[in-house]
Amino acid sequence: MSDQNHNKLNHLLESLSDTTLVSSRWLRADGYAGNLVARYMAGSWLQSPARGVYLRKGGRLTWEGLLRSLQLLEQIPVYVGGRFALARQGHEHYLRLGEPATVTLYSPAKLPAWALKLPLREHIKHCGKSPFDWPLLNFGADQPDAALAAQGLERAAPDTAAAGVVFALPERAILELCDEAPDKALVHELDALLQGLATLRPQLLSTLLLRCRSIKAKRLFLALAERQGHAWFAHLDLNGVNLGHGKRALIKDGKLNAKYQITLPADLDEQLGQP
Repeated sequence: MSDQNHNKLNHLLESLSDTTLVSSRWLRADGYAGNLVARYMAGSWLQSPARGVYLRKGGRLTWEGLLRSLQLLEQIPVYVGGRFALARQGHEHYLRLGEPATVTLYSPAKLPAWALKLPLREHIKHCGKSPFDWPLLNFGADQPDAALAAQGLERAAPDTAAAGVVFALPERAILELCDEAPDKALVHELDALLQGLATLRPQLLSTLLLRCRSIKAKRLFLALAERQGHAWFAHLDLNGVNLGHGKRALIKDGKLNAKYQITLPADLDEQLGQP
């Protein structure tokens, strides 16, 4: 190997942490031709956990490393939201014992094929575009935290395994979960989750509700949240929030919530032991 190629290899290896994933696209853009990468593979300096993506030899494949690669290197506006974002903050009612976790990702952009083929312990679920109408942010390290927070997002602290990864805050994540295809089990889960969400911020929630495009998600959230009696509910500002018109038959054979014109499971109170 020439001195030039040896220096390129050293530079690459020094830039890769134990969990950093780099794609063929990123390597080409950084000056590493395909034949050079093939030599690195043959020399056992790199390994390929899926076609089109590489790790340092001996590196560890993690969902956090995947997200850092997608957000920072591939510059895809994808973040962790919904149920997995809530679970990460300790808000998970139904423990799925024995089941691998599902990392719920939101992005209007298509993810690279390799991102969904990695042999991770966790499942990766691409939920598509979020239900909010904000313009897309990039999640590079130069994106101010205040800009993320204004949209209900945050970057994981540097002293955690997910350092630098962008997640939905609970206020955003619960609305995303309300936007999923509803069934009785999900509504019961949402109701139980909302019981534990006593410290949500009404100002942020009000902004999120105003920018949320999903009538179903807003009505379901408000109908379930009002039942819990948390102090923050009384401080929501719903001026300008579009709740649509007419009834929404969310649950077949459900009970109509007259205020929010949405059907909920008839046994919702019974399941929670309420009169």
